[in-house]
Amino acid sequence: MDNNLSSIKTTLPISWREFEVVSLAQDLLENGAACVQHHQITSTYKWDGSVQSEKEWSLEIKISNTNRMSVLKKLKSLHPYEVPQIICTEVTANESYLQWVNSQ
Repeated sequence: MDNNLSSIKTTLPISWREFEVVSLAQDLLENGAACVQHHQITSTYKWDGSVQSEKEWSLEIKISNTNRMSVLKKLKSLHPYEVPQIICTEVTANESYLQWVNSQ
């Protein structure tokens, strides 16, 4: 068994209603994610040479390394942004949580 898991961070437009965010989360769970957490944030960034500040949905997706590629593929296919933020990192976790993630 792998001693690490993956965490994927992404954002979605605030124009999405919560049930749409949950629907995307369910699609990711069906493709191997163990847990998807979401909440509203404010992002400040440069776009086309000017500073933007927008409310967005932030998602953190926990997944076994075994299921990482299928979840990333699904996320990329469903993501609405022209340039989506999809950041995937390998992380360590407590043993019981790691076992649970790997069992999904």
